[in-house]
Amino acid sequence: MRVITGSARGRKLEQLVGDDVRPTTDRVKEAVFSIIQFNVEGRRFLDLFAGSGQMGIEALSRGAKEAVFVDNRNESVNIVKRNLLSTRLDKNAKVIRADSISYLGMCREKFDLVFLDPPYAAGLLEQALAKSERVMNKGGMIICESPCDKVLVDEVGEFVKYREYRYGKIKITTYCHGDFVKENA
Repeated sequence: MRVITGSARGRKLEQLVGDDVRPTTDRVKEAVFSIIQFNVEGRRFLDLFAGSGQMGIEALSRGAKEAVFVDNRNESVNIVKRNLLSTRLDKNAKVIRADSISYLGMCREKFDLVFLDPPYAAGLLEQALAKSERVMNKGGMIICESPCDKVLVDEVGEFVKYREYRYGKIKITTYCHGDFVKENA
């Protein structure tokens, strides 16, 4: 697993190991950043269920103003910190050990991009999606990674399902503010 482009291009990232680990593939990561390529620079990125932190690190490498990484496992938090140090992107990052759903409920910060990729079988995506709107800037985007057969809601408060993309067995679903969707329909 490597950083695809930007200031840390080509840097190798540590990853978690084990049967319960399912990192975002390079193909899907590349696709996500192709979707949001013009919306990263100078923006605030939330990498929820961060794992190794590869999505937030990619955002920082591509010029995101700040990335916040949230995961409830010590091992994940430590790997994210090591990956940030090895890519020299730690100055614009915050790493938080917390339950992602609880974090969304207590967070007072606002983000432009939120990436949700919880363990598929845990039923956490719906919970995180429902609470994500409250941490979003109006012009922001919520990005969800899920299995292709997962049906997600059409609306999350003022955010509306914008597009879905399929990559093998993986689906990426984006949500944007309703005004944006109307203007770009």
